[in-house]
Amino acid sequence: MKLSQYSSITFKSPIGLIRVFESNGKITSIDLAVSGAKESSSTNPTLLQAKKEIDSYFAGTLTKFTMPVDLTKGTPFQRAVWKEINKIKFGQVKTYADIAKAIGKPLAARAVGGAVGSNPIPLVIGCHRVLGSTGKITGYSGGKGIPTKRILLKLEGIASTE
Repeated sequence: MKLSQYSSITFKSPIGLIRVFESNGKITSIDLAVSGAKESSSTNPTLLQAKKEIDSYFAGTLTKFTMPVDLTKGTPFQRAVWKEINKIKFGQVKTYADIAKAIGKPLAARAVGGAVGSNPIPLVIGCHRVLGSTGKITGYSGGKGIPTKRILLKLEGIASTE
């Protein structure tokens, strides 16, 4: 079966509508709390797997995503940051400085923040698990911003400050 080059599905979640995009059997991006969109369905197996996993995540029954993802877009630096973020397990956090050190750029915490903010596959690549050095929520580009990040952290039992 040949999949279409680009397809998507939009569905309800506790943080609002989520739209998932797929190309060639891999998830390429996820938009959180999409405004002005309408729910849509799909028969695409990759999108159906993504919906099932995201629904299970919000139901509290999934702690590790297995859907195939495509992280070939972005700069080498961004991809290194996203790969490191993907190592953060459900219910755990790291700081921007932790990520910078882990990728061999210990002075690049601010640049890491920029790469975190441009993560194309939030939830799956758990950028909500990255906090400021004091455990503070310093921002979130997904959904409705910090309120969305707060919901995701609470779902995973992670305490944070603002």
